[in-house]
Amino acid sequence: MPHEPRPVLQASSTARLGVFGQAPGVRVHASGRPFTDPSGVRLRQWLGVDEATFYDEKRVAIVPMGFCFPGLDSKGGDLPPRRECATRWRAEVIAALPDIRTAVLVGSYAQSWHLGRGQGSLSETVARWREFAPRYFPTPHPSWRNNAWLKKNSWFEEELLPALRASVSAALAGPVAAH
Repeated sequence: MPHEPRPVLQASSTARLGVFGQAPGVRVHASGRPFTDPSGVRLRQWLGVDEATFYDEKRVAIVPMGFCFPGLDSKGGDLPPRRECATRWRAEVIAALPDIRTAVLVGSYAQSWHLGRGQGSLSETVARWREFAPRYFPTPHPSWRNNAWLKKNSWFEEELLPALRASVSAALAGPVAAH
């Protein structure tokens, strides 16, 4: 690896909302806490939750495909998540999250893992979100790099996000079960 491994995830057997994404970025690698960057601000807005709720591990699990920052490519973007991490750990971690009611699938890597390969492009999968909801909500990454995609696909904010927020609210309602 290009740097010292620093796994970043948040998980508890009592979590009801799962945020399943790609891999920590460089800022998250430095902080050791998931989504501590501008994309995290946007993601919390999409979900309709505040920072305290988002970082409450008893209620929200945040599990990337690769637990460590994979490094940067030649253009300065993040490399894909390293496969060996998901191969070795992912199924075990997901199995330890029995109360997940709503899962947000951030990006194509998480969508392929949870929904199966052959779902089509990220845009096609996200456009078919109703087929997977309310259990799964496929989304693009909340990065600024996807601003053009968001402008081109206004239905995402008009249709998917209200349904996602309602599902998140329902998943987080009520007392947390003890395990």
